[in-house]
Parts: sequence; C-alpha cells; structure tokens
Amino acid sequence: MSSRLARLAVIATVAGSFSGLFGVGGGTIIVPLLILWFGYGEREATGTSLGAIAIIAALAAGAHGLYGNVDPVKALLIGLPAVGGVVAGTALQQRISERVVAGAFAVVLVVSALALVF
Repeated sequence: MSSRLARLAVIATVAGSFSGLFGVGGGTIIVPLLILWFGYGEREATGTSLGAIAIIAALAAGAHGLYGNVDPVKALLIGLPAVGGVVAGTALQQRISERVVAGAFAVVLVVSALALVF
C-alpha cells in the first residue's frame, strides 16, 4: 500500500472512530489532516470531508439506531433546518478567502474544546 493510501486509511479510521464515539469526526479530523498531510486547500478539504461524512454519518446513525440511541423526530427537527445552513454556509465559503475560513474553523475548534472541558 502506498504511503498516500496508508495516510488516507489512517484519516478514515480516526474519523470513523470519532464519529461513532462522539458524533463528530468529519470536520474535526478529516479537514485538518487533508490540509496538513495532503496539502489540500480549505475548500477542497471541506468538500472531500463532506462527501466522506455522508457515508460515515449514515452508517454511524444506523449503528446507533440499532442500539436505540436515535430519536427520528428530533433528528428531523435538527436536520431539516440545517439544510438552509448548509446552503448559506457553502455560499459564504465561496465568497471569502481560504485563510479566513481556516482561521474561523480554528477558532470554532478551540472554543468548542474549551466549552466541552469547562
């Protein structure tokens, strides 16, 4: 297996593990590693991550559903309005510099980490 494929396998395994364990993994794992290990631009890393997340999230939700951990009504109440956020966020990302996107992403990760710890 080539070094590139091995690194992609590591990213996928870590992202899948985090997704199943914490409900996160795509943006917090895949995006930074695609940027740091593969030199992807912010937009390409985000788009690639979202493509992978669709698969990861479906499988993780199905597995959690088997354990009775999914409330379908609440999932719809969160998911349906989020579609508007996806459209708005994607449009905004295309209009601002990748440096600003990367900085905002880093701030969100740090604030989220601090909020979870404290």
